[in-house]
Amino acid sequence: MHKKERAGLQRYFVPAEQWQDDGVTITGDDAHHVMNVMRGRIGDRFLCCAPDGRTAVVEVAAAMKGIVEAKILEWIEESREPGIDIYIAQSLPKGDKMETVIQRCTEIGAAGFIPFVSARTIVQYDDKKEAKRLERWHKIAKEAAEQAHRDLVPHIDRIVSWKELLQRFDEADLVLLCYEQEVDNGLGQVLRQWREQADRSASGKQRIWVIIGPEGGFTEQEAEQAQSAGASRVHVGPRILRTETAALVALTCVLYEYGEMGGSR
Repeated sequence: MHKKERAGLQRYFVPAEQWQDDGVTITGDDAHHVMNVMRGRIGDRFLCCAPDGRTAVVEVAAAMKGIVEAKILEWIEESREPGIDIYIAQSLPKGDKMETVIQRCTEIGAAGFIPFVSARTIVQYDDKKEAKRLERWHKIAKEAAEQAHRDLVPHIDRIVSWKELLQRFDEADLVLLCYEQEVDNGLGQVLRQWREQADRSASGKQRIWVIIGPEGGFTEQEAEQAQSAGASRVHVGPRILRTETAALVALTCVLYEYGEMGGSR
């Protein structure tokens, strides 16, 4: 199947246990979507993405209530994923803003999200509601990844404290703290300097964390703690952005610098 033909096909992310050697089983909401929303019939084709990032063109072979059996026609070689993993660490914002951040940043190309609680976080954290929140956020990320024709659904971490976040900085190759009080170091400037010094021989994708504060921003103490833990303090321009806007802008800037948004590599 040609690339142009595949571009119009619906995409579904399927758990590992539903794959067989020559086929895949679609269940639940996705099966409903195939048969009732897309009006799928025997012989219809769509795309299925495996958890390892591989994507297959499949064809409906059988359908019954709540289940669609499809056979694999071919595996697609090209990838739509960025050449660098960017994680958005977002201090929990008010209302449904976290959902907006996850949806939009998934479309743009984020590899994952780390929600956290900081000094000026307004949202009251309730661990009893965490499982329900994470389930909702994962569903939003999955739907956004399908809409954007991505090969992977971004990972969403559990909600962590500011202290826990600081202790995990060594998981990233570069940590960027977006801080409105920073005046000297722009995000692009810091990123270009880091890329010039980065170890080109390192195996695997490089991983960047972009840390975004809550509506009231970070305290000076938090900014100092982050810098002491290894983060680079950066600004994303002279204008003060809403917390959900800052995440989108910062992510886009990093991807642009890596040539993933029309920029130069």
